[in-house]
Order: sequence, then structure tokens, then C-alpha cells
Amino acid sequence: MPTRRASARWEGTLREGSGSMKFGSGAFEGRYDFASRFEEGTGTNPEELIAAAHAGCFSMALSGGLARAGHPATAIATEAAVTIERQDAGFRITKSHLTCEATVPGISEEEFRQQADAAKAGCPVSAALTGVEITLDARLLG
Repeated sequence: MPTRRASARWEGTLREGSGSMKFGSGAFEGRYDFASRFEEGTGTNPEELIAAAHAGCFSMALSGGLARAGHPATAIATEAAVTIERQDAGFRITKSHLTCEATVPGISEEEFRQQADAAKAGCPVSAALTGVEITLDARLLG
């Protein structure tokens, strides 16, 4: 299995400095700073990248589980909302909430929910986020 890489460079102090993050594949490069991470500033942040990874991983895991169960999905759309909070020991990622809508012909609501819960528990990014509260709202469309 491949090893994936990304890199970051930071210049300056925590509050006044800035940096950039980029994927090893070259598919993404983005600026970040204190405001984009801990306030509502412009730019990206590590939590946003974790959210993208979690949404993508969950969608693929759900697609695989549904296909193995004999119900291949027509479409799966997932958003992840990752929360960072200040705690006694500093900042900590505390939550990742997944919101998913999927079109899956011929599946019952109950079986869809079972597959969504299994994907939430079993996707590799969920496993990497052990210790973070992971919640899910999954909705079967038409």
C-alpha cells in the first residue's frame, strides 16, 4: 500500500506568522494562519483538511459496504464538520460530525442506516480519529 505525504511550512510567530500546506501529489496547496485556524479568517487549516479526509474516506467506505451488501449506490454526498476547542492542556480536536445523503436503489432505510454506521466505525480516517467524538446524520434519498 502506498504512503501518502503532505508538507507544511510556517514562518513567524504563532499569532502573526503564516504558512502553507501542500499535498505531495501537487493536487492542493493552501495558505493558513492563526485567524484561519482559530477564528474565521481567510485560508485553510489542518481541521479543514481532516474534514475533507474524513468525508472522502467515509463516502468510499459506505460505497464499498453498500456494494458488498448488493446495493450499489448511485451517489453519496458527505460533509464532515471538524471541531477544535480550547481545553486545559491547549487546543484539541474534539468532534467530527458527518452528514451524508445517498441515493441507493432497492435498499431499506434500516439496512442503509446499518451500512452508514458500519462505514462511520470502519473507515480508516475514523480509526485515526480515535478519541474524537464522531457523529453521523445519514439520509437515504428517493
